[in-house]
Amino acid sequence: MSDGALYEAFVRGERPDDICIYLHEDGIGSTGELLEIGTRVDDGVVLVLPGSEGRSAFQQATGLDAMDFAGMAMQTDGEIDDDLVGGTCPEGDGDDHYVKFVFAFAEERNEDVGGLYAEGDVIHAYAACACGTTYSEKWVAGG
Repeated sequence: MSDGALYEAFVRGERPDDICIYLHEDGIGSTGELLEIGTRVDDGVVLVLPGSEGRSAFQQATGLDAMDFAGMAMQTDGEIDDDLVGGTCPEGDGDDHYVKFVFAFAEERNEDVGGLYAEGDVIHAYAACACGTTYSEKWVAGG
């Protein structure tokens, strides 16, 4: 499966064992090496990697432990685009408010849990804004 197809499958919730990482080009310098394993999007690169490899790549790219970042970001609700490459910072808009990076994973439908999880596969996304604010959102994939 090509990198672009992996990314599209992840967004649809079809890659529950993988991690999706979006890195804005302003934070990564050269995209050359990353494009060998990722997908170019308008303002950066998206990587879809197996779980532990994805968490490790996230830490290498951002200097943050993925699960620590997720725990911090989940304290603030925000809006993250369904394609995982943008969002709306809860602190405002303008030149200082754009998504620097996103960490996301998918969780398979689970009717036993109920709520959102009974409706379908759920995307959990965590974002960092250029202003320093972190935030999160979850939604039913493809919904």
